[in-house]
Amino acid sequence: MDIFQTMRCFVAVAQTGSFTAAAQTLDTTTTNVSKAVTSLEGRLKTRLINRTTRRLALTEAGIRYLQRCEKILDEMREADEEAGTAHTTPVGRLKIHAMSAIGNHYVIDAIAKYRETHPSVMFDLTVTNRLPDLLEEGYDMSIVLARDLPDSGFVAQRLGITYSILCASPAYLHKRGYPESPTALGEHDCLRIVNTVMPVENWAFEGPDGVETVNIPISPFHVNTADAMTVAITNGMGIGIQPIASAVDGLRAGTLVRVLPEYHFEEFNLFAIYPSRKFVDAKIKTWVEFLKDYIPVLLASDEAIAGSAAGR
Repeated sequence: MDIFQTMRCFVAVAQTGSFTAAAQTLDTTTTNVSKAVTSLEGRLKTRLINRTTRRLALTEAGIRYLQRCEKILDEMREADEEAGTAHTTPVGRLKIHAMSAIGNHYVIDAIAKYRETHPSVMFDLTVTNRLPDLLEEGYDMSIVLARDLPDSGFVAQRLGITYSILCASPAYLHKRGYPESPTALGEHDCLRIVNTVMPVENWAFEGPDGVETVNIPISPFHVNTADAMTVAITNGMGIGIQPIASAVDGLRAGTLVRVLPEYHFEEFNLFAIYPSRKFVDAKIKTWVEFLKDYIPVLLASDEAIAGSAAGR
């Protein structure tokens, strides 16, 4: 019998005043209760209960130990109740990772909307293009762009599809001209974004005639995040790849122009990845279901803006 069960037996005897009543309370036998209390006293090397054939009474040590046991068992009960409701009640803190463009433009917006109906769920969001080790770093979920996912044993929910486009500033295009085809990019300053999902030297376009690959000349500027690339393009440094999420604000405001609008880069899946399929917390379950409904709406809206931004 474990220490906590012997504590329960001792507390039941102390509270009911008899071994028989304690056994009835615990749905066990009087013999089991008696053995548990004797075992507890043997482990502590202290008599907790003075008993005769007619009555029992707590010793001074027993009174002090009873107070500690009641507190410990109450805290255990509260912990069990809290853990037991984790799969039914969305409450607590979610530690989330997201790739930068997705995190900045979709996930934060989604968190704000989700918390309108689930205010008891709090978020720690890390935005980076580095793919974390979910278990090692303690993340509840990672939201990533990928063609496909390796077999990791994690749960992966596909939230939608998106792609990147070419953008430039109006000032750059006024100065250097508008490329009429992918091969014409060789005459332009092509800015390179360097991360795990974007092409670097060879840009493969999907267009009216299928896939067309262009070798990009030496770039005057490399950067590792899409939002930093947005700033560089807006400042007229050249033509660069932009995830739709990073481009839409500039396209809407007119500070960016979509270049070669009949072309776009390879489509990527947007995944929510989390470690376990069994006993998923309610906060994770409701968050994933919310993302599956909410993210596709944002993706479709931004794709429509990118599709309509085909002007010189």
